[in-house]
Amino acid sequence: MSAAATGGVLDHVVINVQRRMDEAAACFAALGFQLTPRGHHSLGSINHLMMTPGAYLELVGLPEAGPQRQDIIDSPFGLNGLVLRSQDADATQARLAAAGLTAGPPVAFSRPVTVDGAVAEARFRTVRLRADLFPAGRLYHCEHLTPELVWRPDAFEHPNGFLGLDTLTVESPDPEAEAGRYAAACGAPAAVIDRAWRIRLDGMTITLVPGERACFRDLGLVFDGLDALAARALSLPGAHWTRLGPGTGALALPAFDLHLLCRHRS
Repeated sequence: MSAAATGGVLDHVVINVQRRMDEAAACFAALGFQLTPRGHHSLGSINHLMMTPGAYLELVGLPEAGPQRQDIIDSPFGLNGLVLRSQDADATQARLAAAGLTAGPPVAFSRPVTVDGAVAEARFRTVRLRADLFPAGRLYHCEHLTPELVWRPDAFEHPNGFLGLDTLTVESPDPEAEAGRYAAACGAPAAVIDRAWRIRLDGMTITLVPGERACFRDLGLVFDGLDALAARALSLPGAHWTRLGPGTGALALPAFDLHLLCRHRS
């Protein structure tokens, strides 16, 4: 993980699968993603990660028993979490307040991980913005206190050639108004291009477009080639692959309300 200043850096994107984690994990594994072992958060949620040296993709859901994380229960199913990297959760909260955005105090939590046969504790602090400020999905900031336990090089190799994330399209009834809030939260400017507002982060471009409902609509992923992904998608029931061009394709997973725009790294 490279060092970066607070704000303006993508940490990860979250897919909320609620109580269907087994199904979701099997689907992504069949598509050729390497998933980290199932994690159990102290807040009452479970996860699998699809890691890259930069930002990563997370499946998050609810455990069968024990504490149940309320924000996962309340959040929309599918693509719903945009997480920015923080080097200092307290400083991030202060920056957001200065920008006029209401954020709660930093929340600390953890999950056990096994590294080289030994159990350790991956620890985090997050700063969450008021949900009604971003109706399309959750937007929050994450400080990794133990990044060496999350970014493990042995988790970067994916059979389908997954390399990273590069775009998120946000649909909004009022993209101009929302663009200002996204820009303030991200610590990066917004620019209007062809009726769409774009915010460039280190690791992703967020594009806000007009639409009838607020939602995270499309997620863009980068691969070192699309043939392996396409072959797996075409043989997987419930996956719909469309070749869009020589180096681009679209993968729809209706069961998880996902539309993934895939491209070959040029």
